[in-house]
Amino acid sequence: MYRFFIEDRNINRENGICRITGSDVNHIANALRMKKGEQLLLSSGAMDDPVEYLCEIDEIRSDEVLCRILDLQKNARELPSRLFLFQALPKGDRFETVIEKGVELGVHEIIPVLSARTIVKLDEKRAAKKTVRWNALALAAAKQSKRAFVPKVSGPVCWADALDLARGLDRILVPYENAEGIGHTRKVLSSLKPGESVGIFIGPEGGFEENEISRLAECGADVITLGHRILRTDTAGIAVLSVLMLQLETDP
Repeated sequence: MYRFFIEDRNINRENGICRITGSDVNHIANALRMKKGEQLLLSSGAMDDPVEYLCEIDEIRSDEVLCRILDLQKNARELPSRLFLFQALPKGDRFETVIEKGVELGVHEIIPVLSARTIVKLDEKRAAKKTVRWNALALAAAKQSKRAFVPKVSGPVCWADALDLARGLDRILVPYENAEGIGHTRKVLSSLKPGESVGIFIGPEGGFEENEISRLAECGADVITLGHRILRTDTAGIAVLSVLMLQLETDP
């Protein structure tokens, strides 16, 4: 079943009618060739309104698609914890893969970080252009994975700002090659509770510097290992999110 995000003002909860406008109208009518009576899923895409509406197409017009609400569910697709991925910005298009897979795995927000060993350098204009593209990728991934809202991808932040953001979270996890054994990692992960906000810090291609790990530890971070193999920066975050998804997922 196809998923679309619409503006909250186009959801008339009192009358049970939703309006789809914009480019999705052409996609529904001409690309998908959907007809009256077919069902689809709609959400406002807002983080504070993770409601999924099961709707039936009532009428397809040239500029809008009118749908009737059949049922709704709140938080049906979302994890019970908010996961924030602080990803040191990798080279090339690897960050785009992190965004796509992170959204599929249930991430709440992705924050690209400029750490000491980050190779990528973006001026303000390029960063703004990249951020627009990153959020478009997040939207596409949210549609594909039937998320109830669209996770945000922020603009790149400096190390100090990343630490300030992380201090407001319940837990912070930092995979690091010099961390304690895997038993410690299992203990930390098993201690996470539904409802907690969790920050995950992933280093760049050259890894975190020791003073960065120290700063994170001062913020209360749990420094963990992901095993004996060295994972690429674009793999490490996906690995942690996969484990947390299975750890925190609950039955509807």
